[in-house]
Parts: sequence; C-alpha cells; structure tokens
Amino acid sequence: MKELLLGLRLLLGSGRGSRVRFMLMVVGSGVGVCCLAVVLAIPGILAAQDARKAAREPDCSNGRGSCLSTAGAGLALTRLDPYGSEPLTRIFVAQTGAAPITPPPGLPELPGPGEVFVSPRLHELLNRDPGLSQLLPGNEVGLISAQGLAQPDELYAYVGARPEELKGGGHLSEFGWKYARFPTVEPSTLDILRFTLAGVVLLPLAVFLSVCARLSAASRMRRLAALRLLGLSTKGTQRVNAAETVAAALLGAVFGLGAYWVVNQLVARMGLPGFKWYPADGALPGTALLVCLVGCPALAWFVGRAGAKKAAANPLAVRRSAVEKPPRLWGLLPLVPGLGIVIGYCVAGATGNVPTDTSFSAILMPLAVVLVGAGLVLSLPILSRALARTVARVTSSLSLGLAMRRNEVEPGGALRVATGLVLLVYAASLTQGVLIELNQVSKNTSPVQLYTMALDDVPENKERALTKVTGVRSHAIQAQSWTEPSSEVLTSISAVIATCGQLRRMAPLVENCVDGRPARLMVQGHTYDEASKPGHRFPFHLRNSEGERRVVNVEVPRQTIKYHDDTAAQMVSSGAVLIPPSLFPAGFRPEDRATLKLLSSAAPGTVRSVLEGIAGVDPTIEVETDGVDAAALQQITVIKTLLAVGMILGLIIGVAAYLVAATDRAVERRPQVTALALLGARPRTLRAVQVAQVVLPLAVGLVLAVVTGKMAESSYLVTGGGAVFWDGAGLPLLLASALGVVVVAALGALPLIGRRIDPELIRRD
Repeated sequence: MKELLLGLRLLLGSGRGSRVRFMLMVVGSGVGVCCLAVVLAIPGILAAQDARKAAREPDCSNGRGSCLSTAGAGLALTRLDPYGSEPLTRIFVAQTGAAPITPPPGLPELPGPGEVFVSPRLHELLNRDPGLSQLLPGNEVGLISAQGLAQPDELYAYVGARPEELKGGGHLSEFGWKYARFPTVEPSTLDILRFTLAGVVLLPLAVFLSVCARLSAASRMRRLAALRLLGLSTKGTQRVNAAETVAAALLGAVFGLGAYWVVNQLVARMGLPGFKWYPADGALPGTALLVCLVGCPALAWFVGRAGAKKAAANPLAVRRSAVEKPPRLWGLLPLVPGLGIVIGYCVAGATGNVPTDTSFSAILMPLAVVLVGAGLVLSLPILSRALARTVARVTSSLSLGLAMRRNEVEPGGALRVATGLVLLVYAASLTQGVLIELNQVSKNTSPVQLYTMALDDVPENKERALTKVTGVRSHAIQAQSWTEPSSEVLTSISAVIATCGQLRRMAPLVENCVDGRPARLMVQGHTYDEASKPGHRFPFHLRNSEGERRVVNVEVPRQTIKYHDDTAAQMVSSGAVLIPPSLFPAGFRPEDRATLKLLSSAAPGTVRSVLEGIAGVDPTIEVETDGVDAAALQQITVIKTLLAVGMILGLIIGVAAYLVAATDRAVERRPQVTALALLGARPRTLRAVQVAQVVLPLAVGLVLAVVTGKMAESSYLVTGGGAVFWDGAGLPLLLASALGVVVVAALGALPLIGRRIDPELIRRD
C-alpha cells in the first residue's frame, strides 16, 4: 500500500508534464473502454430483440415450422414476405372459442375481423404506399407498442380474420415461445460476427490500451530507476509504476463507460443503416461492466509491472541509457504455426480437397487467425531490427542511416508505433472475406423473379386472377406424376403445364415448341432426369373444383425442346415434360405436389407491385419468392452494419494508437534530437529521419499484413463452404488502404520535430 501511495504522490507532485501525461493516459483508456463497451453491448442488443420476438410468437402457426396441435381457442397464420430488402411479417388471427386469448406483448387486445394493428414504421409506409393495404386487409385500429417490436423500424402487423379464412392456420392458444422463429442473427452467423469483431476490434484494442499504459515510458523508467537506487525494493518499484497506470485505467474506464452511455443514447435514436435498437437494449450487463471496470485496470497493472521490470532489475543501465538487448526470435513462434494452418487450408482449396470436418475447422481457423495476428505484433521488432541493420549497412544517405541506426538500437519503438495500423489492415482483409461469404447467399441476382404457390391453396378462380396481376409476365403449373406410397420404386417425372406462348414469355430460349404437342424440355448443362425416357407412361391425378377426380396417363414423347430461362437455378429440370393444358379435361388440375409459378421482372418496384397484387387476390396465400429470403437478407444487412461499426472502431483505435505512440516517441526522443541539432543537423534532415523511422517498419508490417491477411481470408473462405475461395477484386482497395496508411503516417510524423532547440533537455538528461 505504501508503494501505491508513493506512486500517486509522485504523480501529483512531479510537475505539469506528468499530469498532462496522466490525463492523456486517462483519455486514451477512456476511448479504448468506450470501443470495448460497444463490442460487448452488441450481443446484449441482439438477445433483447430476440427475447421480444420469442414473447410474441404464436404457439402454433404455419410459418416455417409444422404444427400438430388441434387444441386452442383461435387460429393463427404467419406470413413473411419481402418488402424491398426488409421482411414484412403478418400474423393473421381469428377467435374460435368463447375463452378470450391473452393478446401478445404490445397489443391491448387481439384484432377482430377487419381490424389491423401495425407497427409505427408500417403505419408510415401505408400512408406513402396505398398498394400495401392489400397485404393488410381491414381498418387500422391501433399501433403496436415497443414491447411487441424487436426494433423501432420493424415491419410487423396483426390482422384480424374470420375462422373460415384461416383454414391453413394453426390452432392458437397463447402467444410466447422458447425461442424466436426468425432471430435477428442466426447463432452460426453470430459466431462469425463475434470472431470477426474480436479480430477487428479486440486485438488492436489490447495493443492500444497497452500503448496508453506505457506513455512516456523512458522518462518514467529513469524515475523508477532512481527510486530503486535510493533503496526501494524490486517489487515496490514495480508497484509504484503500476499505481499510476492503474489509476489512469480506472478513471479512463469510468470516463469510457460514460462516453458509451452518451453514444448509445444518440445512435440508438438515430439508428444505423438497416439496424436500429431501443436505448434500453444497449445497457451493459454486469459482466461487461466488470470487464471494463476490472479487466482494463488489471491489464494496466500487468503492463505497468512488466514495464518497470527493467528499471527494477538493472537501474544503472536505465539511468545511463544502456543499449537495449536485441529482440529474441521467440517472437516468431506464434506466426509460424498460424501461417502453417493458413497455408494448409489455401493448398487444400487450390487442389480441390476442401475440408469437410467443419467442427474441426471451426476451432482451427480462429486459432490460426489469432496466432497470425499475435505473430504480426511480436515479429515487428525482429523484422524492424533486421531491416534497419541491412539498410544502415548499405545506405549512403545521412538521414536514412541515422533513422535505421536508431531503429536498430530501439526496435521496440516500431512495435508501439506501427502495430495498431498493421492489425487494422490485417483485420480489414478478414472482414472482406466474411462479407464475400455473406454475399453468396439469400440474394436474387437474376433479371427475373419467380413466385411459387401451392396449387391446393389457389382455387381455379383465384388462379385466373393471379395470372392477370399487374407485372406478371407469364405463368405455368408444375406438377409431379403420381407414385404409389407403398411402391418400393418411387419413380416419377416432372411436368410443366403451359402453352408455347406462356413458355416463351418465361424463357428467352425456347426452340422447337409446337402448340398442342407434348415434348421434353432439355436444359443445356443440367443433369438429365433418367426417369424421363421416351415411351414410358406416368399417371397424373387430377381434380376439379367440385371434388371430382380423374387419372390421365402421359407418355413421355420423343420430341424435345431446347430450353433455358433466366432464373438463378432454372425453373424446370432437364427432362421435364411440357404438357399442353388442352391435354387435360376442362376444369381439372393436378392435385399431387403441384405448384403455380408466376414470373415477373426482378426490379424492386415490380416485385413489390406483384406481391401486393397477389395479396389483393388472397392476402393469406403463402408465396415463396425464389432466390430471395427476406429474413436472411435482413440478417446480412445487420451483419454488414455491425462489421462496418467494427471497422470504424478499429480505424479509430488504430489511428489513436499511432498518434499516441508516435507523439510519445517524438517527445521521448527530444534529447537525442536536440543533440543532433546542436551538432549541426538541419530540421529537414531531422524530419527525414523521423519519417524514415516510422515509415519503413510500418511499410514492412503492412506488406506482411496484406499478404497474411489475404491468405487468412482465402483459408476462411475455403472453410466456409461457399463457392468463392480467391478474391482478387478487393486486393486493389486493400493495397490502396495500406498506401494511404503509410502516407498518413509519414505526414503525421513531420510536425513532431520542433523548431525550438532547448539545450536544457540535454542537461537534464
């Protein structure tokens, strides 16, 4: 305790410079803790949103799951449709029993037939888009409060209906489920987010906090060495240094938490692109507060004790400014196994031997990323010293020689100045890999949009109305031939029921089609259906609107049609049989696994208009929009936004670490700069020395970061199971960013050489 009090007394009584340094340490720690709090708050925000989603889930509906219950005092039907890139959720409810059903959170009561409760954002859209009202039949009677919404901008509605309108719905008894059916971020994707944010934010943050804890390290070491020479014990000397760093970290933690509270209140109300939350969701849990208030001072304690180890062990060497020992080669140990794992995955991807054991890769890949990141940090002093010795030996430039000799003597300076920016570039490449993997799913890239509906849910009169919806280019019925359930060989063929005109409006390539004549559709490049052999006959079970049934046997014809449409996965399989509608009796349609398919342009306005038109025919029809998963698209938007937040935080941390370390290093080197100035060195030469000292080790670190980052990105894509392994499109941007970092670092080093020469610095030294 005496040493701790001594450290605080030295802090308060050692002059204005020490107090300014202490305030800088507090501010730096506060910035770091604020960034840490943002990262720690993200899981809590997502969990709070999912908890509200789970609390409003109908216990039984036909959303994306099955429902076997036959009990309940009501019916519920869930429909999830895309509205642009956002999901629009509609819950149709109907009361069937005398016992009232407790309304879900956010509603005062369940809507009756013809009544609608909507979210505030949906209320605004209804005023701007009148066609949206076709999806929500009825009169708006109120708004859903915050307790019933995952986030303020959610598109959500409860629609009252009559029981006969919800024949496909589940029996509703209450609201509330153990989990959210459509979570804000899937657990597997959330693991990817945590992994990426750890690399983008937490690794640079640990370096930044360490840099802040070691401000003015050289002058502090000389002061601690003097205390050691006066008789203070080794451990006591370390405690004196730790007292200052712990006090700065603790005050910085309080300051950072206060800054986070302000940031959370402001950003939650303004929102981020595609992601909003309520301010209460951003409140830090107890574990996060403990990490900030205890973990950061604990890190400062260990850094302070480690920083004072040299002054405590050999105070005379510190007072006389002895030459530092060269860095040991053990700093390369993390880099070697990390690169070994990364290279192994890259070779596996290049040779086509993609690993199939995803559980093993889920452990090995993050381990490799952490090892490579730590190896970059620890190898910088070694590489900086080796480069400095080589350049100093061969150069004839005075400024370059002075800079390299200084880096050779003090290679740890490169670690403090360059590490934050090097880790930022490394993490940027990893983030790009995550974005590439996410962009491979849940996005329709074709020029047309396909809408699929179960034919059993579409009566014949509604089918005719659906084909006339504005924006629909063409339509067809797709069915499978009948197969006896008890048969050991389940052989069937796929059939497309349409005219040649309908087929030509659906696909740009339709050759040899003759109206009224069946034919096989041949899709070039697709596997041919082996069951579709000419001469074989397959039965199709038909039914009309009055319930009468017939069986029509269709013989696979020899005639073929070359076919290729613009949908992402081809609407029909190669070998499917085109059946003219005239081949079936009038009024009869297939009843076994038959679907109605509509086709339109993929323009967002057209897709929205078609969905509104379908809802105008029947708002309860379940429409599958092929190639577009509204829930997944929203998840990707949230992930991209959070990754962008992580990159911004990483940029703030990296730049702050550079500014703090470079400025502190320049201040620490004032005695040497003054000595060189008194010996006749020009200010231009001194500035060139300062720039070279920073830029060369930084350039080496950035080249290593770009190379290892691209290798880590490729190995991540290999283990991700996607179709893209190698990404060359993002390399120019990464190189441009690295070059920009070097330019900024060089410009930032120029003003650090003062104009005034103060010989007093040498006398005091």
